[in-house]
Parts: sequence; C-alpha cells; structure tokens
Amino acid sequence: MQCRFLTARTLLAVVTAGLLAACTPAADFHTDSSGSMRWDDLHGRYVVVNYFAEWCAPCLKELPELNAFHQQHADQVTLLGVSFDLLDNQQLQQLRERYQIEFPLIQWQPAPQLPFAMPKMLPATYIIDPQGNVSGPLLGEQNLHSLRKASGLAE
Repeated sequence: MQCRFLTARTLLAVVTAGLLAACTPAADFHTDSSGSMRWDDLHGRYVVVNYFAEWCAPCLKELPELNAFHQQHADQVTLLGVSFDLLDNQQLQQLRERYQIEFPLIQWQPAPQLPFAMPKMLPATYIIDPQGNVSGPLLGEQNLHSLRKASGLAE
C-alpha cells in the first residue's frame, strides 16, 4: 500500500522543490542530530534516502525495518530520513521520539541538494551508489532484505 494523498501545503513544497532541483547545485544540508552534512562528503559510499510522513501508515510501518538496517549497516551505508511535510527541528525531534527513529532526519526539504526530485508517492526510498548513480524511487514499504538488496549488501 502506498500513501498517495497530498495536502495543499505538501503539494506546494513538491512543486517548489521540483523547480529548485533543476537549478540548484549539490550543497550542505542539515540533520536533526548531527548538524551540517555535505552531499559531496557522502560520495564513495552507499546512501539511502527515505521519504516518509506521519500521516502515511505504510511509512510508519517500515520505520522499524529502517532502524534495523541503520543499526546493522551504519558503517557501510548512510541512511537519511526525510519528512515529506515541512517540519522544524523541534517537530522532527518529537517525531523521532514518538516513533523511536534511530537514523538522522534531514531538516527541510533536501531535494534541491540531492541528485533526484522529491517523490510524488510515499513511502519512497532512493539508493545512491558510491559512484553517485541513483536507483529509485523504491515505492512502498521496504524491509531489511529489500534495503540490503538495493544497497548491494550481502545477506
């Protein structure tokens, strides 16, 4: 099951991010837990970017699988979560606590800094390989097996 309904505010964010993505180069972005992060610093390793929303039941259902993936593969893969809704740092911290999210959450919409557009459906997961090639979006709930497979990790 995929969440397909967008609020007017979220739709505006999608359109804005899509327009900006075409003209903004990769740069810095901020996470709720580790401060500033440069996209260029992630080059050479796998990066998993998962878009989710609190109002999306499948998104919430996959969070434990994302936590498990992060726990088991943090040394090989950078997992970043992105709330589809525009949330400030305090709201992200509340979301983290409420759903026991263990991986970094990106503040604001990072689509202008990332090598792909913001998804139109949720949950959506993008895999960026060490050479910068993007796979995805993988739509729908992901699990430990599908994340490992998409990230090129052995079982």
